[in-house]
Amino acid sequence: MELVFAAVTAMGGLVAVLAGAYGLWQTGRISGSGYCAIALVKPPPLGAQRPLLEFETLDGRIIEIVSPVPFADDSGGVRLWYDPGSPSDVVVDGHQRTGVDRGFVAVGLTLIAIGLGLALSTAI
Repeated sequence: MELVFAAVTAMGGLVAVLAGAYGLWQTGRISGSGYCAIALVKPPPLGAQRPLLEFETLDGRIIEIVSPVPFADDSGGVRLWYDPGSPSDVVVDGHQRTGVDRGFVAVGLTLIAIGLGLALSTAI
């Protein structure tokens, strides 16, 4: 039974590491090779928490998306980077969630270490 618990703990840690690593990779990819745009900040739809962002792509399309991160400032515009292949994938300047993604990696590595420690202690 302890071995099953150790395996589940390590697998949960692996999922957390992969989720955090993917988030960090996605943020770096879009920020590094995406296109920059200035987005108009519109009020959130009724019942929603996050504002709408409207921006024009390099090829002239107007895109309106729900902001990927909540922010309180009601400024007229924010700078963002978007993926030209999928303009709804954006990174809002100053609101990157790298801390959350790094936290997932750290917690995941800790869970993997705990799982391995439990597995080793049951094997002895």
